Amino acid sequence: MTAADGLSVADLAVTFRTERGDVPAVRGVSFDLEPGAGTAILGESGSGKSATARALLGLVDPPAQVTGSIRFEGTELIGKSETELDAVRGRGLAMVFQDSLDSLNPVFSIGSQLTEILRARLGRSRAVARAAAVELLDAVGITDPAARIHDYPHQFSGGMRQRVCIAWRSRSNRGCSSPTNPRPPWTSPCRRGSCACCGGCSGSGGMSLLFVTHDLAVARLVADSVIVMHRGRIVEQGVLEDVFRAPRHPYTRGLLDAHPARATRWQDLRPMRADLEDGQAGVLQ
Repeated sequence: MTAADGLSVADLAVTFRTERGDVPAVRGVSFDLEPGAGTAILGESGSGKSATARALLGLVDPPAQVTGSIRFEGTELIGKSETELDAVRGRGLAMVFQDSLDSLNPVFSIGSQLTEILRARLGRSRAVARAAAVELLDAVGITDPAARIHDYPHQFSGGMRQRVCIAWRSRSNRGCSSPTNPRPPWTSPCRRGSCACCGGCSGSGGMSLLFVTHDLAVARLVADSVIVMHRGRIVEQGVLEDVFRAPRHPYTRGLLDAHPARATRWQDLRPMRADLEDGQAGVLQ
């Protein structure tokens, strides 16, 4: 893949400045996201997953510093002004946040918000945008969408709101790059619906998906490749099933061993190794 084809990240670093000194949250991260591909970023909390995703859209605020290269369709995004980034956000790159209420305005109906984005991004008339909004709700499994379009975000379950946000980003724009994992438990139908929306995003019209999660089972549903992060670095990447079947890096093995699905009793669970040093963080692929 060339940078002109999609998203190319090279030597990305995100450093947060604190009273106690600089904290490197992302260190030398490089990867390509091909059109139509689905990639999951895995790692425990604090591994740098979310900081990486936010940096892609220029959502890391000062005094944090972002360096390296983020090229989307041949254009360098690092160093762009807010006005220049707005031309890319939503139209080419979009993010669905973990908490769907962060993306939906509580004082406007779901229909009015979907209609507004369709009119603003795609230039649809009010009538056409409203009909498309009803179709969108139906496509993500909302029962009686013609009536529910008048409801407000608080009248939808968390899983329903998540599905609306995912479909909103992926179907009303040209791409969806960074959805994060939904909150309901894995057994919840809401979560399965959210994952189905994410899976449908990648591959549709050349759209790509970068799925940030610490849930190994969910990653299998939506991605065909995986990036494993530890202490701000990529320690392993490759085809998802290959990595899951035969992990090569000690951290990846620890991550998999710590998953409850691999244990028949609690004594089988192994704690994550805390002694992995930076010297062991060479990328395996």
